Amino acid sequence: MKRLILLSIASLAMISCNKETPSAEKTKTAYVDISKLLKENKEAKDIEDKYKVKSEEMGRELRGEASQFQSEAASFRQNAQLKGPAWAQAKGAELQKREQELGMKQESIIRTLQEESGKENDSLVTRIKEYIKEYGKKNGYDYIYGTGDMSATVLYAKDGYDITGILIKELNDNYKGPQTTKKEEEKK
Repeated sequence: MKRLILLSIASLAMISCNKETPSAEKTKTAYVDISKLLKENKEAKDIEDKYKVKSEEMGRELRGEASQFQSEAASFRQNAQLKGPAWAQAKGAELQKREQELGMKQESIIRTLQEESGKENDSLVTRIKEYIKEYGKKNGYDYIYGTGDMSATVLYAKDGYDITGILIKELNDNYKGPQTTKKEEEKK
């Protein structure tokens, strides 16, 4: 009985060793330069352009307020000696408060722009990752690695494995551009 059990275990071990495992030669791999993909992606460029314009618009208003503040500060310096220390102290406190408010407004604008653009960029990265996953399944890849400035998971790869250009082309071909309304187009 012991021999039968030992013989069964030995034959199971031999059978399991004979199972064919995928070899490196049969494995289909590729890599994507994530930094290059995001740099050349039309949607990423549109998001960047959108927030540059938004930043300029919001900054323009803030620059106007800052300019007005600077002229009032210059006027304050000229009138401080003429109107006396009590006036100078009161006006100085008022100007200091406005300067703090301008600083907080600037920080708020920067934070708002970073949050909004961050959400859109995160959403874009999620969609790109999903696209790469589907691309890999559709084209029979076993692995697709990511490389670039932000994530270096490939230490070496032959150029022939780089599918970044293919993905850039497909993503850009599938991108429909910002959805603008007729009113927005007429304004342009």
